[in-house]
Amino acid sequence: MLTLYHGWKSSASRRVRLCLAEKGLPFESKVIDLTKMEHHAPAFLKLNPNGVIPLLILEDGRSLYESGTICEYIDETWPEPPLRPAEAYGRAVMRNWIRHVDGLIGNLIIFNWAHSMAKVATQWSDAELAEKLANVPSKERREAWLRTARKPYTEEERQEARTRLKVGLVDRMEETLRQSRWLAGDSYSLADIGAVPFIKRIDEEIAPEEITPAKHPRVAAWWTAIQSRPAFAAARIGPFTG
Repeated sequence: MLTLYHGWKSSASRRVRLCLAEKGLPFESKVIDLTKMEHHAPAFLKLNPNGVIPLLILEDGRSLYESGTICEYIDETWPEPPLRPAEAYGRAVMRNWIRHVDGLIGNLIIFNWAHSMAKVATQWSDAELAEKLANVPSKERREAWLRTARKPYTEEERQEARTRLKVGLVDRMEETLRQSRWLAGDSYSLADIGAVPFIKRIDEEIAPEEITPAKHPRVAAWWTAIQSRPAFAAARIGPFTG
C-alpha cells in the first residue's frame, strides 16, 4: 500500500489527497504536525531532504515529493480515470498552470501561517527559534518562519497578497474558463486539482466576495463543480480556520 506523509490543512497535501481520491487509491496516512516542525526532524529529512510535505512512499519503499510530481506519477501509474490531457499540448498547458499556481504560494502562506503556525511560533524564545530555524533546509521557509514568529505580516502586506491572488489566479482562471470548461481544456485535470487548495482558501477567508457569480461567474461555477465531485469529500478538504 502507498504511504502518504501529509497535513490535513497543507495546500500541497490537499492536492495529492484529491488526486488519490479521484483514482480511488487507498493509502496509509501519516499525519505530520507542522507546528511541531516534524517535517524538519532528522528521520523525515532522510526521506525528503527538502523538509516539506506531502511525501509519498511507494509500495517498493522508494519515495516521491513535490505535489505536482507525485500527482503526475499517480496518474501515469494508475491511468484511469485520466487526470492529464491526452494530447501533448494540453499536458503542457496543464503543467504551465501548475507552475503558475505554485508561484503564488508565498501569498497564500501570508494568510495560512497566521493561524496555527503563528500561535506556536510567537511563543518560542529567541534561542528556541534559532535552534528550530537551523533545521529548516529552505531559505524561503526559514524567512517565513522568522516573519511568523517575530514580525507578523501587516494589513498592507496582506492586502497586496490578496490582490496578487485575485489578479494572478482568480482573474486569470475566469479568462481561461471563458474558453474551456476546465483549466487545461474540456476535461478535468491536475491543473484543476492544483488550483483547488488556493480557491478553497480564497473562498473561505481571503476574498470570498471574488468567488461569486457576480464577480467571477465562471470560477464560481467551476468551484461548485469541483465541490460536487465525490473525491472532494473523500479527500477531506475541510475548513482551514477553526
